[in-house]
Amino acid sequence: MKFLKVIFLYPLSLIYGLVINIRNTLFDLKILKSKSFDIPVISVGNITVGGTGKTPVTEFIIRTLQNCNTAVLSRGYKRKTKGFVLADNNSSVEQIGDEPYQINQKFTNITVAVDEKRVHGIEELQKLNKELDLIILDDAFQHRRVTPGFSILLIDYTQAFLEDHFLPYGRLRDSPKERHRANTILITKAPKDIKPIDMRIMATNLELKAYQTLYFSSIKYNNLLPVYNSIEEKANIESLKENNYSVILVTGIGNFAPILSYCENLVKEVVHIKFADHHKYTEKDIAVISEKFNNISSENKIILTTEKDAVKIRDISCNNTEMQSSFFYCPIEIEILNNEKEDFENQIINYLKKDKEQYRFLTSKRQY
Repeated sequence: MKFLKVIFLYPLSLIYGLVINIRNTLFDLKILKSKSFDIPVISVGNITVGGTGKTPVTEFIIRTLQNCNTAVLSRGYKRKTKGFVLADNNSSVEQIGDEPYQINQKFTNITVAVDEKRVHGIEELQKLNKELDLIILDDAFQHRRVTPGFSILLIDYTQAFLEDHFLPYGRLRDSPKERHRANTILITKAPKDIKPIDMRIMATNLELKAYQTLYFSSIKYNNLLPVYNSIEEKANIESLKENNYSVILVTGIGNFAPILSYCENLVKEVVHIKFADHHKYTEKDIAVISEKFNNISSENKIILTTEKDAVKIRDISCNNTEMQSSFFYCPIEIEILNNEKEDFENQIINYLKKDKEQYRFLTSKRQY
């Protein structure tokens, strides 16, 4: 099987890498044009496919600048609409995509929009709201038509991207050498007890430029919340271990390994139902989950999913009342390690404060 993968996919990987490198060279030589804007633009992205934690980082930035007039612009992956779409209270996953939908549901005081053409999306946002302080570009590191004012590159600690290959043989969608374009590199999903020597090795391998900063972060799992809004109770995730729960884990995300490992270390029995990233859930899927749930004999049993999956699952009808009351999702946040949270926040804040007359940034909005 591996031999066949090399034969069929590796040549395609070489072609893909050649095209990507030519494209980046054309942008570097300014043959292909990249546009800057007279408003702060922060790009959050990666160079590998799926699962580096872009949404939690975007949410971290939103919370850091909670009193600013902020907009989040995404392409809205796998949405059924085209062009620029401004999210509102009635927006659906089909209209704007699952990750923008999640952000729109959680942060009612910001603007969320989608557009596959980022330049056009930013222009539309500026037309709609003259008072914007900031635009966050979600998943935009490789979209070079826009020159962001500040770029955050996410690298998954569990994936050795420097030794990886281009798609479709590997996971790279951009060249590792392009990491020099980032102002800040954030290592995500690192163990909380990561050793200093491991951090130094990674920093050495990344060959940071003088203008770049490096931070390490891990995943913080918060208390469980009900998937179905009719259920108002919350659950302490640590209580699953104390009461010997059996867990059905439902995932449709790019990298399920961290949450699967977390559950396996928490409880003795984990039944994992795995779907593809950005999976669109159906009544048939709910029936499969319900059957797995009914087959567990333990009285202490729970269904656990991710926040991104939950926003799609709750719209699917479920006739199993017991299953509904046992269906929870686990919100996550990023936790900056080495007591460097304040420093990481200040990187973002200082970028916004820079040249405040040009950007119309109101320093009085927040006590720094």
